[in-house]
Amino acid sequence: MKPGIHPSYAPVVFRDKAAGFAFLTRSTLTGDDLIEWEDGNTYPVVDVETSSASHPFYTGTARVLDTAGRVERFERRYGHLGAR
Repeated sequence: MKPGIHPSYAPVVFRDKAAGFAFLTRSTLTGDDLIEWEDGNTYPVVDVETSSASHPFYTGTARVLDTAGRVERFERRYGHLGAR
C-alpha cells in the first residue's frame, strides 16, 4: 500500500442497541465513545440501528407477501383494458 493516503484501520466495536448485540471487528470508522470489551481492552464504539441480530431477514421474522393474490386482483381490475 502507498503510505499516507489510506485511513487508519483499527479495531472497533459495533453495537446494536435495539438487540443488545455487539461485535468487535476492524474498520476505518471511529466512534467518539469508548467501551471496555471482554478481553479487557478499550475500543471505540459505533452504534448502529440494524445488525444481523435485529434485521427481520436474518432473524426469520420477515413477512411473506401474497403476490399471487395481488396479480389476480390486478387482472380482474385492469386485465380487460389491455386486450384489443
